[in-house]
Amino acid sequence: MNSVSRLWPEVRYARNGRVNLAYQVVGDGPIDLVLVLGFVSHLDASWEEPRLAGFLRHLASFSRLILFDKRGCGMSDVVSQPPTIDERLGDLAAVMDAAGSRRAALFGTSEGGGVALRFAAAHPERVRAVVTFGAFARALRGAGYPWGWSDEEFRALLAELETIWLEGAELRNPTLRHDARYRRWFVRYLRLAASPGMLRDLMTANAGGDLRPLLPRLRQPALILHRVGDPWVGVDHARYLAAHIPAARLVELGGVDHWPWIGDAEEVLGQVESFLLGTKPEARRPRFGPEALTKREREVVRLTAQGYTAPEIARLLVVSERTVETHLAHAYAKLGVASRLALLREAERLGL
Repeated sequence: MNSVSRLWPEVRYARNGRVNLAYQVVGDGPIDLVLVLGFVSHLDASWEEPRLAGFLRHLASFSRLILFDKRGCGMSDVVSQPPTIDERLGDLAAVMDAAGSRRAALFGTSEGGGVALRFAAAHPERVRAVVTFGAFARALRGAGYPWGWSDEEFRALLAELETIWLEGAELRNPTLRHDARYRRWFVRYLRLAASPGMLRDLMTANAGGDLRPLLPRLRQPALILHRVGDPWVGVDHARYLAAHIPAARLVELGGVDHWPWIGDAEEVLGQVESFLLGTKPEARRPRFGPEALTKREREVVRLTAQGYTAPEIARLLVVSERTVETHLAHAYAKLGVASRLALLREAERLGL
């Protein structure tokens, strides 16, 4: 298998009724982990962005990672109406069945966190643990829940989302707003993932949900992750979830980005890995050899192999050039190579 095919894992299809659902399975770790994304997605295009691809590879390094596009999005079937809650839960079950997963941990981001929690309540025998990131019990403000969007704010949000599609703005992740390379990918990703109308319909349907009645019934261990500076979903949403899920643990993270693979993704990944495996990732990592590379070192090696210079990598990863050079020096030492050519050969051998 060449390095290009490794970047884009095979897309397979599950079926729920007449709807075909695109999914991928990556890695062969000791636990199954289903990533339930919010917003919209496109499986193949996800692997084109180094930050997102690196995030997925790290998850797959300690799990058997299952990814899928929800109906109406990405490589799954186009539908005329946004899915109901029951359809979304049925789709998730169908993907797990097709992937041969009887029981899995669920990792839900944004409104995908709500789907993960609902599935855990409806099918407790199939869920061993739940992780949420940037999630909420309900999207709209209401009695006893002052943290959601008002009706006016929600209408403004839908208008902002239309701007994202038409103009290519990046509103959810402020640290990358001026990154031209990322912005080009983001525009392409969104337009491949769904039409503006489907996104509007999905957002409107999701805004009508309310998880509060089911939260006390959840019995699985839950890790609630949230960045305190998230400009889209305030941290009080996460505090509410943690306070009302019996076996939940809340971890408030620094940063201002809504997606977990932007900003300090290493911290997010470390929390998820430690929670699901019960050990610190650093304690399991050897000192030398390919397995000794950290996620960021592997990312720097991969980008170097793709022809990026240290200044370009620094801009892409939003770090200093000196940090990139330090990561490269560590990679040289851990892989036992002494030249750039030898590093590139090792990267090709490892499929980076």
